[in-house]
Amino acid sequence: MPAAPTQNSGTDTGGSPAGRIPRLSLMMGWWSLVSAMFYLYIAGLVASYVGFTDTLIGLLLTVAVYGVVNKVLAGYAIDTGFGVQRFSQLLFGKVGSVLATLVFAATALYYGVFEGSIIAATLESYTRDSLGWSMNVWYFVVVAYATPLVFGGVRNWLDKLNGLLLPLYTAGLIAAVIVAAVSGRPSGWTGFGAQDSIPFASGGPGWLMAFGIYMGVWILMMYTVDFAQLGRAQDRRFHTDVTFGWVFYTVTFLVNGLVGIFLSHALRSFVGSTVSEGGVAVALTHVMGIWAVLLVLVSQTRINTANYFLASSNLEILGRTVFRLRLPRVVWVLVGSVIMFSIMLTNVFSYILTALNWQGVLVTGWVAIALVHVAFDRRQGIDPAQAQNRTTGMVSLPGVLGWGVGSAVGLIVLETGPAWGSTWGPILTALCAAGVYAALRAVLGTKSAPAAAETDVVTTAV
Repeated sequence: MPAAPTQNSGTDTGGSPAGRIPRLSLMMGWWSLVSAMFYLYIAGLVASYVGFTDTLIGLLLTVAVYGVVNKVLAGYAIDTGFGVQRFSQLLFGKVGSVLATLVFAATALYYGVFEGSIIAATLESYTRDSLGWSMNVWYFVVVAYATPLVFGGVRNWLDKLNGLLLPLYTAGLIAAVIVAAVSGRPSGWTGFGAQDSIPFASGGPGWLMAFGIYMGVWILMMYTVDFAQLGRAQDRRFHTDVTFGWVFYTVTFLVNGLVGIFLSHALRSFVGSTVSEGGVAVALTHVMGIWAVLLVLVSQTRINTANYFLASSNLEILGRTVFRLRLPRVVWVLVGSVIMFSIMLTNVFSYILTALNWQGVLVTGWVAIALVHVAFDRRQGIDPAQAQNRTTGMVSLPGVLGWGVGSAVGLIVLETGPAWGSTWGPILTALCAAGVYAALRAVLGTKSAPAAAETDVVTTAV
């Protein structure tokens, strides 16, 4: 649906109630993220490093922190109608917001590549003897069928698609657990993984290492802002607790995580000694056959609708703000799909993890600064509903310097590669970014250079 210039009908608009959507529509669109095979895989991988008990503690801490952070950010997005691009203008100025949008778009594209690759790997493995198609053919098939699903955006039928697929995913996951319990070797699954304690110098304790690994997907905080801006004011409490809050993360991280650990252990003869995302999906095909293929199709289609939607929305924002291109939404969906397919054709896993690690550092700094910004606004009595009236300059010094220092610290830790880097790198990034921003904002306020007379607002069709 094309956006009216005065409505909040897209990814970064003004916040008029005319652009908001019903609570269940928004919930179903967002809860597409629940079903990613990634959440099954990452819990099994973490447990193999730190053991079941420390992984469980890390998961509980992750759910608590994600629930609190996203309650704050979702509430702010609902109050203001701001998506990532407009919010970033307040934090970093107009130039800085372009970088934030670029990071967001690139991350959504990369995750779309990851999740699409799981579907392709599963289909190729299952049909290898019957069809013999190459992976490149399956990459094309995956992108070709996923692209039309997001042409209409959340408002048209994306919520309905994910609402239909959610019970199918739930039933499939329950069936996978039952089959793995019967056909696999589930005994002793709560003792899965390493049992020795991890010293501080190596990134320990284990529960903190688990928490640090899950900080690597703080991109979900930015996802939250772009979706939550579509929420209605009367649904605020529901969205901050259920749609984007602790209920969502209990299911997404804790429930999926326990299932992933169980499957990784019970199917370890198929998964292999090293837990991998594709390995878990392919292992299921050995014990469930076509039903595992259908489970993967349902789960990954649901998660990829969000990836495709957010990638195309932020590509559209970049096109409008940087190149002054106002093209139909369909064009940006196609552009995003072409980029994803092109990345799939390369040796993607040789460099994409490095790219995601770098983006993870940038995202962690963004989230930390966003939280401090909201806290300062509350302390100073600034009404979020009046945020539309605040002007932004080209560069906001507190935000840019805070983001720059925090990111530099994180990247140095990441690239020098100390044993404790995976645990403390994201934590140090968040602390440094938040600390520098808080100090400079206390001294400078929201000083920008040079000041702008008015704020550009970008509208996007959803």
